[in-house]
Amino acid sequence: MNEIRLLFGKPVIRDRAKLISVLRDLQSRHGCVMQALDADKVVSERHIRFAAEKALAAISQGRNIAKDPGMEIMRYASGERQIERALAMGISDSTERMVLLLASLGDESHWPDASELSSLMKLDLRGCSFKEEAVKDAFNISMQEIETVGEGRIEELVIERVALVDTYR
Repeated sequence: MNEIRLLFGKPVIRDRAKLISVLRDLQSRHGCVMQALDADKVVSERHIRFAAEKALAAISQGRNIAKDPGMEIMRYASGERQIERALAMGISDSTERMVLLLASLGDESHWPDASELSSLMKLDLRGCSFKEEAVKDAFNISMQEIETVGEGRIEELVIERVALVDTYR
């Protein structure tokens, strides 16, 4: 069973390319998957855990589209089949808050320590705190959908899109 951890906070490294480089280095040293996502577009821990579980299952069953496990997780988290479109779920130079997802890939994985993580992000205690307009835009949620199900059901609309990724083959 894969263990999944979620960390929320502000990126310390503002340059996206440099942050990704540091992430990849930590990932290779620790043997775990590390994926940074824009926290404004993650509606809940349930959303991101569900996406990660589906992505890791696809990888273990040989159904993955992306070669990189982190990219496969982002693909599911975004509800997109196409990797290029899924990248919008990731961090950018203007990302204010991020979610750092860590996933073990078996017995060979171990977690980065607090000092290594502090070089990437300043943790906060806010957890998920998405921006409604960013989520509506990222997941193409229409006003008609909101009027039909209610604004309190955005999480379900997003999770439905994650669940449907497998059907877009």
